[in-house]
Amino acid sequence: MEDTPISALFIALLACLASSAFFSAAETAMMAINRYRLAGKVRQGHRAAVRTQKLLNETEKLLGVILLGNTVINTVSATLAALITARLFSGNEFALGTATLLVAFAILVFSEATPKVIAATHAEAVAYLASGPLVILLRVFYPAVWIVNLIVDTLLRALRLRKPGGDSTALSPDELRLLVLESGRFMEKKHHTILLNLFELANVTVDDVMTPRHQMEMVDLTLPSDLLRQELFTSHHSRLPIYAGNPDNVLGILPARKLLSLTEADTDADAVRTLMRQPYFIPSGTPLFTQLQNFQENHRRLGLVVDEYGELLGLVTLEDILEQMIGEFTTQSPASGVQLARQADGSLLLDGSISLRDLNRKLKLGLPTSGPKTLNGLILEYFEDIPETGTCMVIAGQRLEVVQTQDRSIRMVRLYPQ
Repeated sequence: MEDTPISALFIALLACLASSAFFSAAETAMMAINRYRLAGKVRQGHRAAVRTQKLLNETEKLLGVILLGNTVINTVSATLAALITARLFSGNEFALGTATLLVAFAILVFSEATPKVIAATHAEAVAYLASGPLVILLRVFYPAVWIVNLIVDTLLRALRLRKPGGDSTALSPDELRLLVLESGRFMEKKHHTILLNLFELANVTVDDVMTPRHQMEMVDLTLPSDLLRQELFTSHHSRLPIYAGNPDNVLGILPARKLLSLTEADTDADAVRTLMRQPYFIPSGTPLFTQLQNFQENHRRLGLVVDEYGELLGLVTLEDILEQMIGEFTTQSPASGVQLARQADGSLLLDGSISLRDLNRKLKLGLPTSGPKTLNGLILEYFEDIPETGTCMVIAGQRLEVVQTQDRSIRMVRLYPQ
């Protein structure tokens, strides 16, 4: 070493710093690269992406060769700094200490912080560039890497620290939902909304989207023939629940199109019975995603929601579930009325039966949906009584006024703008 020129030692020191920077950048880039974008490039046959994917599939070996190289290089850097100082300032302990500090500073700034920041900012490009040299180094120093990993595994077993099983890169539903939220700027707004709504299907139940019992259009089979025919031929729906006497006694579902096979004179209770299909019942509290699968498996488009005692609560259709994913697309019957009307003063007049979920979605509100499902139910729960007309309240930061009550329920509510 004494015969080695000072210039050669300086060049070697700079080479070590550059090599250390390479290993630092490679480590950060490999850990920060977008795994899903990388998988897409691999499917396209991108050669650098394929190399990078193979390295990431063997994370232990990858980190082993990076850390081995970085440690050796930094040790050599400190040794070279000491040799240069000893040659230039023989016996000067102050100069040796200063040189050590300068080398540590150079490693920190030029070999650690700067390359890692660059690699984190351009992770994909740096990872692709570094993958080639890393593959070669892993082959050359494989025995050393194997020994290091063996010692590490032994220490982990001694400390009873086991490696997590399964795919550690798999995303939970919440993480996947967050990923979709953050990727909104890369896709059309409508597609982004549909994906987000899909995540909600498991948390929303049929009770949240069903048509309540008192709003259902049903036909009583015990009506006189003339009234029965009038009810059937003036219906606004394509499928009609048929009952006898008591609405809880649902006999079946009548597809309105089957009435076309009958003349008006032939339409009576017996004829209707031959055209009905067996009713399909849904337990209250069934998640929408589960019910969507049940509709598909049972080849049904309509179901009647019942509680634990078998009492009829409402009606759910396939269209109700689809609207939770893609938004409203069906037309309302004239009997359903307008549930939301904007007034001249900027306030909104709301039907008390409007669904809280629909209200939150349409007006971007934050009304609680964990309890009652309708605006009427929310206000009744808030007061624990039927409020008088003109009563005002603030729920979840929204100012509401009871406009009309009828039959022990709230018919109309005014929502004032914030």
